Amino acid sequence: MASKNLLGHALDALGEAIAAGRYAGGASLPPEPSLGLQLGVSRTVVREAVKSLVAKGMLVTGPKLGTRVLAAEQWNWFDPDVVAWHTKVGPTREFLRDLQELRRVVEPAAVRLAAERATAADIAELEAAFAGMCTAVATGGDYVSSDLRFHQGLLRAANNRMMAQMAKALSALLRTSFEISTTKPGGAAASLPMHRAVLDAVIARQPGKAERACLGIIDGAREDIDAALAAGFSLRPRVPRRGAAPPGPRARRAGAATRVG
Repeated sequence: MASKNLLGHALDALGEAIAAGRYAGGASLPPEPSLGLQLGVSRTVVREAVKSLVAKGMLVTGPKLGTRVLAAEQWNWFDPDVVAWHTKVGPTREFLRDLQELRRVVEPAAVRLAAERATAADIAELEAAFAGMCTAVATGGDYVSSDLRFHQGLLRAANNRMMAQMAKALSALLRTSFEISTTKPGGAAASLPMHRAVLDAVIARQPGKAERACLGIIDGAREDIDAALAAGFSLRPRVPRRGAAPPGPRARRAGAATRVG
């Protein structure tokens, strides 16, 4: 268990350092012994963390290459860890643009299928998620989690195995979008009627109406994100100087203790 925790810390530290640009695309990582000292872990742990990052498309290794950082375009953007690291250091405007364009392609098509294929269990799940959204607005609770549950439910209600897998892959991406769009005062409450319209159209087996309502939600989210950015929402926190060592487990724990929410 201890070795797994050390691997997790090393993986997060390196992943965040790459996402933050401390190791730019094309740059070489320090040798394993140096990284091990910086992170407070063994060379074996460093090696396993590097293997994971290679699998996520963030690094490439080879006898003549060493260990090099790949350009962001080559990262696996459907990997929850990659999205989480990118979000933690601050998503870029390009990231948010790409996400909104992806949503516009995938979600309306899934909702059309949901209006044709949703089962009674699918509808019950969507109703429960919508009820959670309403409760969160009324009580100041966790709106984002219920909103995410609603959109995941729509993708699953398409009853297409590939769409269901897409729901898993999109989760981290959508959470990032929702956390920004709901910073607009009253934005969550204003979105409830649009979500209800989607759900009612799915229940009524009206694919075209469901698709139009879904597009309304996505476009509304884009406008809320634009408004949040215009109001001064900060996408990126201060990035440590390039080449600075990523924090070790002890420093990471200390920093995490000071974060709010």
